[in-house]
Parts: sequence; C-alpha cells; structure tokens
Amino acid sequence: MKQNIFKGLKSFLLLWSSQAVSALGTSMTSYALIIWTYARQGTASSVTLLSFFTFLPTIALRFVTGAIADRWNKKRIMLAADAAAACGTAVIFALYSQNALQVWHLYVINTLLSFMDAFQSPAAHVATSLLVPREQYARVSGLQSLSGAAVSIIAPALGSVLLAAGGLELVLAVDLASFAVAFGVLGGFIRIPDMPRGADAADDSLIHSCMAGVNFLRRRAGLLRLILSFTAINFLAKLGGDGMLSAFILARSGGDQQALGIVQSAGALGTLVGGAIVTLMRPVRRKVKVVFGCCAAVFLIGDTAQSLTDALPLWAVLEFASYVLVAVLGANLMALVRSNTPMELQGRVFSAQSTIQNGAIPLGLLLGGALADHVFEPFMAGDSPAQRLLAQVFGVGSGAGIAVMFCIVGVLGCAVCLSALMDPIYKRLDE
Repeated sequence: MKQNIFKGLKSFLLLWSSQAVSALGTSMTSYALIIWTYARQGTASSVTLLSFFTFLPTIALRFVTGAIADRWNKKRIMLAADAAAACGTAVIFALYSQNALQVWHLYVINTLLSFMDAFQSPAAHVATSLLVPREQYARVSGLQSLSGAAVSIIAPALGSVLLAAGGLELVLAVDLASFAVAFGVLGGFIRIPDMPRGADAADDSLIHSCMAGVNFLRRRAGLLRLILSFTAINFLAKLGGDGMLSAFILARSGGDQQALGIVQSAGALGTLVGGAIVTLMRPVRRKVKVVFGCCAAVFLIGDTAQSLTDALPLWAVLEFASYVLVAVLGANLMALVRSNTPMELQGRVFSAQSTIQNGAIPLGLLLGGALADHVFEPFMAGDSPAQRLLAQVFGVGSGAGIAVMFCIVGVLGCAVCLSALMDPIYKRLDE
C-alpha cells in the first residue's frame, strides 16, 4: 500500500495555502509600489529605502517578539498581524484614490507593517511546529520553500498584468482580497493546539523570557555553532552571488535588464523545484551532511562557476542549480533547529536564530559594494602583472573585478562548509 506523504498535515496545508495566497497579494503590491516609487522619484535610493524600512524593525524587535510569540496566543497574534497589514494596504489604497499618496507615506507604512511582521513570523513558526508531526518538519519546510518560490515567479508577472489592466488600485484591491482569504481561513477553520509551557514560564519576566532563546543556544553548543556558521555563510553570500548578482549580471551584459530577469527567474524556478524535491522525498537522517554539503556546492556553483563565464544560458543554468540546492539545505536546516528545540522555546529560539544569522547581512551588502567599486573593479581596470594574469581567467572590462570577488567568495564559502562537515560537534544534532 502506498504511504500518504501528507499524513497529519490537513490543518497545516489549509493554513499554508491560504497564507501563500496572502503572500502573493503582498508581493504583487510590493512589486507595484517599487515601480510606482521609481516612476515618481527616478532614483535607486528611493527604492532601496522601501526595503530598508521593511527590514530594520523586524531585526531590531525580533528578540522581544519571539518571547511574546511563545507567551501569547499564536492565532491571535497572526490574526492581528494580518489585520494590520490589511489596514496598511487600505490606507495606501485610500491615499492613492485621492491623489494624495507620497513616497514618504510608504516608508511610514512599511515601518509599521514590518513592526507587525516581527510578531507574525515567530508566531507562524511556532504554529507550524504545533500543527505538524515532528517527522514531517523537513517536508513542510520544503512546502514553504516551494510556495515562496512560486510567489517569487508569479507575483511580478501577475502584478504587471494587473497594473496594465487597472493600475495600482486594482493591485491593491486584489491584495486586500487575498488578506480576506487568509484572515477568514485562519479565523474560521484553523485550530492551533495549545503549547506546552515550562513550570516557571508564567513567572518569567519579559526580559528574562527574551533572553531565554539566547541562553538555550548557549547551552546547546552544537546548535549555536550551527547558527554562527550560517552567520559567516550569510555574510560571505552577500559578498558574492547572493548579494552582488544584479551588479555582476548588469555589468557583464552591458546593462541588459532582460538578462538579469532571465537569471533571477531561473533562480526562482530552482527554488520551486528544490522545494518540490524536499516535499516529495523521504526525510534524510543525516541532515547536517545535507545542509553543509549542499551549501559547499552552492558556493562553488553560484559563485566560483558563475565567475568563470559570460554566457547567459550558462548563468541561468548555474543559478537554477544553486537555488535547487539552497531550497534543500534551507528545509533541512529549519528541520534541524526545530527538532533540537523544545516546543515551548521555539518562538524565542527562532527569533534568536534569525537575528544572529541575519545580523551580518547588512554589513556583507555594504562591504560587497565597497569592495567591488573601490578595490576589485579598479584593480581589474589597471595594468599590472597580477591583473594581466587574472584577466586571462576572468576577462577584462566592466564586471571583471566582481567576477574575481565571486571566485574568492566561492572558495572561502566552500572551505567554511567543508570544515563544518568535519566538526564532530554537529553529529549530535542528527540524533
């Protein structure tokens, strides 16, 4: 008899599908607002600030919101966050309809929505753990990766169609409808089980509770080392193909935006395929080997190999392959953290993990741009024996310096991952 791979996932699948619909609406709105903002301002910084105001509050508040997510009702937190997001979209809709929308309004609204997302993300993480059997953790992580990739592929295309058909108002109206779907399903059809709590949990102060995630990681050397390894990995990734891909492709292709779109779409398709693979495959026992093995391959494929070619088809193939592996390693990494964390601490540990792992990302982005503009690109534009030697491998002209950066980052990242594979401290995480 064929085994049902989705056994025990009925409530999760209902929640997951409705949240994916809402995420699609949100992504379409983000895409449309980027286009609207750039048309109004005509500067890259105005668009970058949209992301900045979306990112900053989440990182700043994540420790506190993780503790609150563990203490408060998960369903109510998620419903409140969805309602706040809908209110934000409604305000944008009203301002735009009255011809009163300004770019600074979007910065303020993005800050408020990011504040609510800082609560929603850890609550949704814990809710997933409560709804899903332990043996299905990797599979549901694959499903979440799959839906995220699908949204990344569909949102720009559908957003463009809606913009052409009815303008920004139609996009915002569809977004509000998607919020209504997610809110209705969560409020009316999903019952999230109560979470077990430690005997002293009710007596903990909020400050003590906020530090509980960090204190737990300090006592779990293997888990903390895993998260710190990914702090370094994320930093290197932002120095290389993950953070500098747009600059690299545009520089090497002479500013061809279509080439960049093809490569980015190939990466999103790879994430979709990787998510499907994790969803359908049997859970692996040695997740640590899968995580670091895939990560080493990603650095070699997505950075070093990318740096050695100027061919658009090969760029797309390499990006696709690297993001298949990213989806597989991401699902297994999440399953490792979930399976090694007590249920009553998952919100706080997830928040600590997110803050620690992502804390170096802004530095990586800033440093990557500075190194490219002021070190590697000028060096490859010069005429020295070392430059002539490297030019035989990486070529000359715009983007050659970034290619050298990619190659170095790929080798360093692979070395970090392979050294982690040989560290015995991680073996206990698979037990």
